[in-house]
Amino acid sequence: MLPGIRIIYANGALGQVAAMADGCLGIVALGAKEVTGEDKFKLGKAYTLRKLADLESLGGTSENNPNLYRNIKEFYAGAGDGTELWLMGFAESETFANAFDKDNATGAKALLKASNGKIRGLIGFKTPAGAYELTTTEGLDADVFTALPKAQQLGDWATDTLRAPIFSLIEGYGYAGSPSTLKDLTETEYNRVGVVIGDTTASSKNAAMGVVAGRIAASAVQRKISRVRDGALQPLVLYVGDDPAELADLETINDKGYITFRTFVGKAGYFITDDNLATTPEDDYRSLTNRRVIDKAYRIAYARLIEWLNDEVPISKSGTLVPAWCSTVEADVEQAIETQMTANGNLGNDPSDSSDTGVECKIDYDQNVLGTSQVKIGLRVKPNGYAKYIDVELGFKTA
Repeated sequence: MLPGIRIIYANGALGQVAAMADGCLGIVALGAKEVTGEDKFKLGKAYTLRKLADLESLGGTSENNPNLYRNIKEFYAGAGDGTELWLMGFAESETFANAFDKDNATGAKALLKASNGKIRGLIGFKTPAGAYELTTTEGLDADVFTALPKAQQLGDWATDTLRAPIFSLIEGYGYAGSPSTLKDLTETEYNRVGVVIGDTTASSKNAAMGVVAGRIAASAVQRKISRVRDGALQPLVLYVGDDPAELADLETINDKGYITFRTFVGKAGYFITDDNLATTPEDDYRSLTNRRVIDKAYRIAYARLIEWLNDEVPISKSGTLVPAWCSTVEADVEQAIETQMTANGNLGNDPSDSSDTGVECKIDYDQNVLGTSQVKIGLRVKPNGYAKYIDVELGFKTA
């Protein structure tokens, strides 16, 4: 072999990571119809879509699956082609409560498993059979409220078992336009679940779930889906009950913890009112933004800390943790969150202060790991604030 120089490219020094699928959602479509054909749409099977044409290639049309088709169409109108969307259809007889039950292996749980934990949120809507007897309880189909604790438990299961936390939005099926009769969701404690009211057609029993889902998928985790600067929603008109949204009692609906639609004087188009979840005002995770931010931090922390599982832990002379080891683990977790969240504006850090990263990981040295084999870690991330209320004092100036 002739004398020469060989240069080998090193890789991995930059510490770059693959982008997280923050806007990856799963559609739970009750009352969908199977399409004849071996490679066509079947109930109970998980599908991945990236554009409306993918549903069409499965045989789904506005004729054989009108509600499913229009929700997928409205989703991609807001999220844009290329956005990953998981889909599973269920029979007309299926209920929200059963579909979102963590003990139902063939329900939404199956969709979460099929995605291998990739799904960040579930979107549920229904198309019941024509003979469906609507049982209204506190302003909505009773099935909606029965499903809330089920969806909460499913989210807890996904967190504790899959290590892949999720939220769920369920349509406020059967809303008849009476805000005063609605159940007050701010008196419940389901901080992984929200309910949407309002649709693209008047007097609809359904809700515009595709519209809301499209805005979520297009928004960073820290961004409110009600952010005005992101522009109006795609539909030219949105209704709440029988009336256009601007004529509805939106104040009551919003104050009771629902997600719905609104307009602004002097501004064209429709917007989402807020990102309420079905929990108390005191809950840290009462908004979808806080839910998505903390869930993203959870996923990143888990991915980093799993690398330390069953690793050797050095012990000091006094039997406690070695400070240098603690600092190494703390820095590992903080750097991962800084890279994937702080750098993307997901956290409420002060950009002018280089020491403020919006994340703090702390390990108490005084732990008896020899006796317990357990290392306790404190991890905190700082959320953004939001200008939900802007108060202005306006007057004249004399000079």
